[in-house]
Amino acid sequence: MWQRIRTAVVLLILVGVAMFALPSPVLMLPLLLFAAAVAGYEWTKITAPNAEASPVTLPQTTLPTVTRQNAQYAYIYATATLLATAQALWFAPSWVILWVAACVVWLLVIGWVKAYPENIQRWYHPQRLAVLGVLLIAATMTAVFALWQQSPWLLLYVFVLVWCADSGAYFVGRKFGRRKMAPVVSPNKSIEGLLGGLAAGSLVVLAVAFGRFGAWSGLAIALFLLLSLITIVMSVFGDLFESMLKRHAGVKDSGRILPGHGGILDRIDSQLSAMPIFAFGFWALQHFLGVTI
Repeated sequence: MWQRIRTAVVLLILVGVAMFALPSPVLMLPLLLFAAAVAGYEWTKITAPNAEASPVTLPQTTLPTVTRQNAQYAYIYATATLLATAQALWFAPSWVILWVAACVVWLLVIGWVKAYPENIQRWYHPQRLAVLGVLLIAATMTAVFALWQQSPWLLLYVFVLVWCADSGAYFVGRKFGRRKMAPVVSPNKSIEGLLGGLAAGSLVVLAVAFGRFGAWSGLAIALFLLLSLITIVMSVFGDLFESMLKRHAGVKDSGRILPGHGGILDRIDSQLSAMPIFAFGFWALQHFLGVTI
């Protein structure tokens, strides 16, 4: 427990400094590129070529056995993810395209999660997952960077929104959870927990509403509230999708880089879906309704 707390404190300090210390991206960009490379490496651990376990086998190990060939593949994939993310961050016109593509993938994920493991053969393919990994990681990192460029507080809002919703879902689900969302993928997640997460996230939205919405129209405020709630719901499916991939691979964690927490993917699984969806939605609010921070 103390190791987990210490790691969390260090992470909060590192991310907080990168977000607020300097207005230039000299700290933020290296952090995002490092996270992208590690996440890409970990992606190979929960997909091809190691994921050969039964889709209903409970995780027994932290990581699958890594052969020299698989390790080489993992490092090559991590480098490819790093380069793709760096290219995407540099070429800003591609951001919205990446976010839209990621949104489409996350809509598909809803069906994959709900039908798992019966439909596993329809979408679980090594090459397809490799492409999806690069897309989802690059979309997330560009979304984080775009929100940070507009305001570190806007980025912090999404972080807090997802964190509070996750905490609310955990405590409500633990106390009142009866109807399971995806019992095969994650037996602990329930409909009641999701409602608790939405309630907790709504408190964050309302707290922000009193201080930031003075110049917005009623329609803009309503759409922002809707976007925030959609972000919360989809963050759950980001978590479920990574859980499903790990369950299929027969692993508990995506990596060991964060003592007490696992890997980078274990920490950003909810953000993988939340960030591009919120970034695209907020971009639409800005361009069609003139919303400004």
